[in-house]
Amino acid sequence: MAHKRIVIVGCGRLGGALANQLSLSGHEVIVIDRNEKAFEKLSVEFSGYRIQGDATEMHILKEARLENADNLFAVTTSDNINLMVAQVARTLFEIPRVVARVFDPNRESIYANFGIETISPTKLSADAFLKRV
Repeated sequence: MAHKRIVIVGCGRLGGALANQLSLSGHEVIVIDRNEKAFEKLSVEFSGYRIQGDATEMHILKEARLENADNLFAVTTSDNINLMVAQVARTLFEIPRVVARVFDPNRESIYANFGIETISPTKLSADAFLKRV
């Protein structure tokens, strides 16, 4: 896997796990979260950058040097924040690969219209349960 510059918005359980694993794999990882305490989910081996702030604010995205990113993962617990940040990353910063977590599967078409890939925990869980019927 080639070395990439990856920005992760949201440092909850998912964002922290992604950041830790990607950092261990040798990628340059930048994590943005509003809550300083969220960074406690990062392991001592995490070698990336932490930015405390609101990723819906342009100066925070500029501080993360989004224009140089290869990937952006929007994994907050808010579909609205994920869509907004992903759309800005895709359209203004022209990041090649933008992936957003979306809890409401009905919103996936909105993301698709902006060229944003989605992962829906709701849909994935439903599919897993249905396979067990």
